[in-house]
Amino acid sequence: MSSLTTVFAGSPAFAATILSHLAKTPFLPAAVYTQPDRPSGRGRKMASNAVKQYAQQLDLPTLQPNTLRNPTAAAQLRALKPDVLIVAAYGLILPAEILAIPTYGCINVHASLLPRWRGAAPIERAIINGDKLSGVCIMQMDAGLDTGPVFKSHSIAIDTEITADQLEDEMAHTGAKALIDVLAAINLHHQGKGPRPKPQKQPEHEACYAHKLTAADRKIDWLLSAEQLANQIRALSSRQPVRVSINACGVQLLAARPIEQPTDHQHREPPGTIIGVSKSGILVQCETNVLQITTLKVERGSGKKLDPAAAANGFKDLFYTSAQLV
Repeated sequence: MSSLTTVFAGSPAFAATILSHLAKTPFLPAAVYTQPDRPSGRGRKMASNAVKQYAQQLDLPTLQPNTLRNPTAAAQLRALKPDVLIVAAYGLILPAEILAIPTYGCINVHASLLPRWRGAAPIERAIINGDKLSGVCIMQMDAGLDTGPVFKSHSIAIDTEITADQLEDEMAHTGAKALIDVLAAINLHHQGKGPRPKPQKQPEHEACYAHKLTAADRKIDWLLSAEQLANQIRALSSRQPVRVSINACGVQLLAARPIEQPTDHQHREPPGTIIGVSKSGILVQCETNVLQITTLKVERGSGKKLDPAAAANGFKDLFYTSAQLV
């Protein structure tokens, strides 16, 4: 019997990385599902996502339905006769009719150690929460939100300075390798050469949810510790950066680290107050310790990323001792 017939469903760079690994194996998908093109950039021109771009390079048939909740979508998938539907950050809900079509069901690459951080934003929530460990799971999809049993998982340490993009990239490569291992085991069974892999049920009492990011996540609360705020900033820096206002001017915080209270500032200013400006960072008082901002973007002028020296020289009306960030 021939190798598994796979179909792939994914949309962003995380999924494109996984697809690039599959392209080097016998499990190259027969077709790719991805989200429809969206308006992008200042000109709002229609743009393809990372998975569509890579699928086109591979000359793979690409389908972009707005929904899978109709008979047409089910008929299209059924016509492909998939043994496995591989899902990685697709972005559309798979109804029960779709889940039931592939011979061995739908297998998802999820960027957390399930059941922790089920849901839409597991990487960002892990960093914001200050988790020291996360990972990636290969799971059998069911009707719930990331509730299906797990075939394989790999742990990944979360460094104190890693950003969401960097962690996502590591998870994509690690997850792709784990996925290929699972597909290989299923393929052996498919060819009559081994038992069917049995995923393990998730411990429900350990579940927590990674809710979708909203505008509220960009707001800063200076009553939190410097460590908590640094985690928030690095989790959101590349997608929805934390935003503050200084003298009615918007400023995006792109990189920062927590430091101990400086010995020359033992008398603490109110949280959110700039207590020092230098080449090494803009120091802001927090409820606990101090936040050292090292990269930012001012929402006027060129809008370029700035280091502390460039920010202080170019915007003296914003970055000075005693200025308030709100």
